[in-house]
Amino acid sequence: MAQSTYGGPSDQISNLKQKAADQFGRAADQAESMANRVAEQGREASEQVQEVAGNFKSALDRSVSEQPMATLALAAMVGFVLGALWKS
Repeated sequence: MAQSTYGGPSDQISNLKQKAADQFGRAADQAESMANRVAEQGREASEQVQEVAGNFKSALDRSVSEQPMATLALAAMVGFVLGALWKS
């Protein structure tokens, strides 16, 4: 009489291997998805920083041309405050 190998140790090992491979595949997909989201958020943050820097530069240029003494005084105050913070 022939023995059935269904449900034997080799089938169980094969099933466990398949389940582990499926689980690893899902984990890899989730990690890739998260990495893509983080990369997209980084790109958005970089664009926003560039926009703020551009706005700051144009405001500073306008301030220097329209009120040079006030801008110089403000720069001196900022330098003093940063120097005091650095020393403490």
